[in-house]
Amino acid sequence: MAFGSLDNGGRQAPMSEINVVPLVDVMLVLLIIFIITAPLLTHSVKIDLPKAESNPNITQPEHVEVAIRTDGSLFWNGEPVALEELSARFEMIVVQEPNTELHIRADKLSHYEHVARVMSIGAQAGMARIGFITDPTKE
Repeated sequence: MAFGSLDNGGRQAPMSEINVVPLVDVMLVLLIIFIITAPLLTHSVKIDLPKAESNPNITQPEHVEVAIRTDGSLFWNGEPVALEELSARFEMIVVQEPNTELHIRADKLSHYEHVARVMSIGAQAGMARIGFITDPTKE
């Protein structure tokens, strides 16, 4: 430790060294605390919890799938249908179940005109939820 010298007539020069003794004391106290508490943190109590088994109750709304081929031919849930019949079928479905979804599955090379026409007919009939089905495995 550096103390001021007594030969300067009682005046002390400023101390130019940093006193690290308090810092070392604090670090040793923290080290002792961590050494004591570390084994307590790894101790665990085994508890046998009950196993809950339940399945989520997810109700999917009904959906109608309209497939559109490249040549413009339409299929209603797998069966061929004419474009003129779509409006009546959509209205009938909306009357039975208003939350029915329209799923459109179009070929990769089908024209957007055919897809837009089916979407427009469905929207005019009251189909509020329209989605597209894609197959990412095919290139």
